[in-house]
Amino acid sequence: MTGPENPQSEHPHPENPPGDPAARVRVSLAERSYDILIGNGLRHRFAIEVAAILTRPRAIVVTDENVAAHYLAPLEAGLAVAGVSVDSIVLPPGEETKSFGHLERLADRCLSLGLERRDTLIALGGGVIGDLTGFAAAVLLRGVDHIQLPTTLLAQVDSSVGGKTAIDMPGGKNLVGAFHQPKLVLIDPETLDTLDRRQRLAGYAETVKYGLIRDRAFFEWLEANGAGVVDGAPGGGARVRAIETACAAKSAIVARDERETGERALLNLGHTFAHALETATGYSDRLLHGEAVAIGMCMAFDISAAMGWTSGQDAARVRAHLEAVGLPTAPAAIGPPGLTPDAMIGLMRADKKVADGRIVFVMVRGIGDAFVTAGIEADVLNSYLSVVLD
Repeated sequence: MTGPENPQSEHPHPENPPGDPAARVRVSLAERSYDILIGNGLRHRFAIEVAAILTRPRAIVVTDENVAAHYLAPLEAGLAVAGVSVDSIVLPPGEETKSFGHLERLADRCLSLGLERRDTLIALGGGVIGDLTGFAAAVLLRGVDHIQLPTTLLAQVDSSVGGKTAIDMPGGKNLVGAFHQPKLVLIDPETLDTLDRRQRLAGYAETVKYGLIRDRAFFEWLEANGAGVVDGAPGGGARVRAIETACAAKSAIVARDERETGERALLNLGHTFAHALETATGYSDRLLHGEAVAIGMCMAFDISAAMGWTSGQDAARVRAHLEAVGLPTAPAAIGPPGLTPDAMIGLMRADKKVADGRIVFVMVRGIGDAFVTAGIEADVLNSYLSVVLD
């Protein structure tokens, strides 16, 4: 297994039979431990891997209209062959689906299908489907099992792992949710081939995050191999390596701090700014989550430089890499969001990451050296936002 500190070790996936996992990452949480399996063509084994861990042969697949067109029918057929009784619920695509309304409809549909406590929900899709399905699993019948089959890069490297589940509220992103770990995560990087490049780029921003918070060597590897991760080099080796490295990094942090009382907060690099921008743009296609994270990470590096914690050269290097692959790096890239510094700060105060009334940020001492602080001087923050939001 390639850990976050050794992203350049070789993987055996080219020699593996089609569909066999090229990598296995363990999330160690005592009796709630689970595996993340990663491999090109693994979708052809989804049903086999799922059926092997079900408490009873009964599952409900939750997906969206876009993903269903590509992957739902083969999964249903495979589960049926494996002797699993399966129903499916197809929801609209988009961030707007992460709402109380869709949660209520999903819960009502699951109950009308006769959901029992030993049944399993299967999230087949991106981060929206994964978050919504995981939250439904956490609250239905006071908790049922769920499995994550992420089909976007963002979900594969981040949201499908670690048990954070949530829905959005008008006042902020992911404000209502629960920690509820999956029983299994199955990742096939080839599902990224059905996404447009903008969606892949959104996931790439979350991939870069792992290099910026703890692993400078991984960031340097991404500088050389990022195009292969986004666009898919022949054989998909760059994608497998990047996804495994990200999952290994996140699983290690989650194992030490499952409920984000300390170290896990580092995974929020750029997210305080990002969530405010997403709220300001109405959780719409105008700004995808990963795009907001790319902007937010650059903002974190800029403010860290302004505070004297990191160098302007590191901030420029991060921005240059994100721009080189095609990600936005400043609010101006999405058009004027109509935000004043005071309004932006107000949105950040409404985020989950507030302690004793102070906004908590993830800042950096350099690439690969992130830390958590509530010590951003108000004049520095206001001065910076006055420029970047102009």
